[in-house]
Amino acid sequence: MSEQHRITTPAPLLKADGTLTDAGWSTQPLLDCNLEAAAFYPPLTRFWQKMRIKRWDYYAITTPTHFFSFTISDVGYLGPVFAYVIDFSARKMWEQTINPLFASGVRLARNSDAGESSFMSEKAALTFVAEDGERRLDVRWAGFPEGDLAAQLTISPTPEHESMTIVIPIRGKRFYYNRKINCMPVTGFVEALGQKFELEPESSLASLDWGRGVWEYNSFWVWASASGFLADRRTFGLNLGYGFGDTSAATENAIILDGKVHKLGQVDFKYDNKDFKAPWRMTSPDGRLDLTFTPFLERVAKTEALVLGSQVHQMFGTYNGTAVTDGGETLRIENLIGWAEEHHARW
Repeated sequence: MSEQHRITTPAPLLKADGTLTDAGWSTQPLLDCNLEAAAFYPPLTRFWQKMRIKRWDYYAITTPTHFFSFTISDVGYLGPVFAYVIDFSARKMWEQTINPLFASGVRLARNSDAGESSFMSEKAALTFVAEDGERRLDVRWAGFPEGDLAAQLTISPTPEHESMTIVIPIRGKRFYYNRKINCMPVTGFVEALGQKFELEPESSLASLDWGRGVWEYNSFWVWASASGFLADRRTFGLNLGYGFGDTSAATENAIILDGKVHKLGQVDFKYDNKDFKAPWRMTSPDGRLDLTFTPFLERVAKTEALVLGSQVHQMFGTYNGTAVTDGGETLRIENLIGWAEEHHARW
């Protein structure tokens, strides 16, 4: 593909007419997420825009033995809030979801680098705070399978820690503003499955998928990610994907080594959507990426609610292969635990 455009200047995400100020990628979130300027419907039907704006904060914590995920979202018609736990050795998963109508009780921060996102109900209370360079997660979920769920986590990346941030246009003044932060050090605890798990940054890493935007009603994407350690104990992350929108300005593909983004261009996926558990291949035409992803667990998440529908096949497994940094260093990836998913949405 042609050279990717890097965003370097702070600005509002949207102009007064609802079009994007810029499109491309950056390693930090430079654009203010002024969703109030969205204007993808004619003025007389502008009221319905709120139903089509999608926002979410998805946190994922990878430890040597377990995976913990907590999400607060607002997709207009609903406000899916969910948590799930995966035991790698047992190859088992536990999950619960709450779907408040019209996202009642959901609060989401304007931008990804500061503010509070929260949800509270009789069953669950989740609070995500980004402040003074840290992220604090507080989760309480009564009646979670195998016992109540609780978490208190502090995520403390250095100020220099980079993220894969992308802004892409979608047909008809629609757009996607997304920030993925991999390999962030995390401390604290998670109580789940009748156990208390103490997390330390030497073995546990957090990632964030922060998304804001307006998609076409029928959307599709593939996303692959991981946060872990190389054999020499450097942190290593993946963020790969394709699907919706115009990615001519930039893809979201990158590797993340010790908190620094190494940008990739095109990445080709090969997998069997009739058998998601078969090995996946991710390769780049320029030879910088050559990975095999071998799933060991499938998470299927489905939502059907009148006009809204979603189906996700999220596979957890191990990555093996090679990746080449911007400086030409070849990295060997061995049994790196991560995930890859195919998502169809009607929203």
